[in-house]
Amino acid sequence: MSKYATITLPTELVNKALEKGIDLEELVITILIEKLDLNPSEVAKFRIELAEKFLSEAREYISEGDAVQASEEMYKAVEECIKALAERFDTPEAREAHREGRWWIKLLSRAAKTLSKKLNEPLINTAWSVAYDLHVWGFHEAALSPEHVEVNSPLIERLLEKTRQLLSQVPFKTEA
Repeated sequence: MSKYATITLPTELVNKALEKGIDLEELVITILIEKLDLNPSEVAKFRIELAEKFLSEAREYISEGDAVQASEEMYKAVEECIKALAERFDTPEAREAHREGRWWIKLLSRAAKTLSKKLNEPLINTAWSVAYDLHVWGFHEAALSPEHVEVNSPLIERLLEKTRQLLSQVPFKTEA
């Protein structure tokens, strides 16, 4: 049995959301986190789980020769790591995302830079830069081959491992 659930939505509703640039997965996750009043360690755990899933899916897409989908899955893995760290270390960007009810690319970019400086960890900003490159040139522009995408896998794996390490180092301030 899979660790992930599928939600059925009317196609027209999904299309309208996509037209407005709404990331339905993130919207559902954000609403559930809020409604379930999850504590920070639970949120971080779920974000890491998603990052692992996205990275695994990226590897599958690479093996199938699908550079476009592999690019987006790698991007999403990095995105989840940055969200987990930003929420854990209570960055201004995480607070703004919470107020606005969603993460914007500009907030993710700023959070990567804030975290790199705050944690003295340049890997975070480097991985974000690579992920954004994959998002634009690999996914939106479909300009990268599977080999171009795959070369980024070790860096993203290092970010995932570093994220796990950083999240485990310091106890969470507030637990529900």
